[in-house]
Amino acid sequence: MLSYKVASCISLTVPFHDLDPLNICWHGHYVRYFELARTALLQQINYDYPQMKRSGFFWPVIEVFVRYAHPLYYQQTIDVHARLQEWENRLKIGYEIRDTKTGKRLTRGHTLQVSVHMATQEMCFVTPEVFRKKLEPFLCTE
Repeated sequence: MLSYKVASCISLTVPFHDLDPLNICWHGHYVRYFELARTALLQQINYDYPQMKRSGFFWPVIEVFVRYAHPLYYQQTIDVHARLQEWENRLKIGYEIRDTKTGKRLTRGHTLQVSVHMATQEMCFVTPEVFRKKLEPFLCTE
C-alpha cells in the first residue's frame, strides 16, 4: 500500500483590516489563509508557483469548500494546517484553522486544483510526472 504525508502549518494573527462590520474576520479572508498554508505546503516539496510555471503547468483552483464552525477575532492567533489529501488526478488539499492557545478547531475546508498544460491550455487528467517526482521523497510503502 502506498501512502504519503505532505503537510504544513503556519501561524497568523488576525489583523484589524481583515474584520467585517461585526468585528469578526470576514469570511472571504479564510480562503486567503488557506492559500498561505497551501503555499507553505508547496514550498516544502519544492513545487511552489515559480517551479510550477517553469515546469510548464499551472494548477488553478476549481473548488473551495469552507465550514465555518467558530468566528475568528481581531488579534486572535491561529494555526492554519494544510495537508495533501489527493494527488494522482487532481490536488485536494485539506485545511484546518485552530486557535493557537487552545487548539480548538475553528474552521475546516479543502481546495481542489487541476493541472493545465501551459502551452496547450489543456487540462491534464493525470498528474504530470514532474509533480510525481517532487512527491517521491514523501511516498512510502506500508
